[in-house]
Amino acid sequence: MITLAIDTSELRGSIAVRSHSEHCASVLHTDRTDYSEWLIPAVQRALRSAGLTMGAVELYAAAAGPGSFTGVRVGLTTVKAWCEVYRKPVVGISRLEALALCGRPKTRRAGAARGGPADLWAAFYDAQRGQIFGALYREVSRRLKRIGDEMVIAPEAFLELAAREAEEGVIHWVSLDARIITGLNGWSERQRRGDDIQERSPELAGEIGRIAEERAARGEFSDPLELDANYVRRSDAEIFWKGPAANVR
Repeated sequence: MITLAIDTSELRGSIAVRSHSEHCASVLHTDRTDYSEWLIPAVQRALRSAGLTMGAVELYAAAAGPGSFTGVRVGLTTVKAWCEVYRKPVVGISRLEALALCGRPKTRRAGAARGGPADLWAAFYDAQRGQIFGALYREVSRRLKRIGDEMVIAPEAFLELAAREAEEGVIHWVSLDARIITGLNGWSERQRRGDDIQERSPELAGEIGRIAEERAARGEFSDPLELDANYVRRSDAEIFWKGPAANVR
């Protein structure tokens, strides 16, 4: 299977091409170029590097957020157009879930194997404005299952929430911006409890493509017409627009 995966969730986006379950090529968004200008040329570069054309792609994988309103919207709108033109399937993937999965420990901890509290996975990255995008996961039937909703939250509140959910268990933190949590006052206590933290590369498109292939193999495709972004936070226009009432004195 040839998979084209895109992640335009934030400034650190990426493109990846996979062939027969192997990574072939990738392009990382490294500047502030708008995704509306960057995406198509970047896809063309990635496909050329892999020696492929768009017509060879058999599956699209797209990060559905959370992230910037404009970035996620550009990515999903483009993928929907490709689905219509090339008649190929798509799988939408949460960027936080991709982050959690690529940081997942390969073996069970001894405590969990003895029937102790199950470990918790906490995935997060910078959402700007003093907040992070975050989500919590537990392993259920060898798959990570999200606990509650994805969120935009203050780092201190996320640390407290994860600690309450973990109870006496260990938390595996995985992030693009580990310093946001390790710089908090409560981090030393989490270390004493056995928590670990991984800082991952922002080049997440490859992992998004891998997850999409697994779901495609199970027949878990997304409906292109219903594939929607999970922005978590309202757009700037919604936040700052005051409406006609703002001019009334």
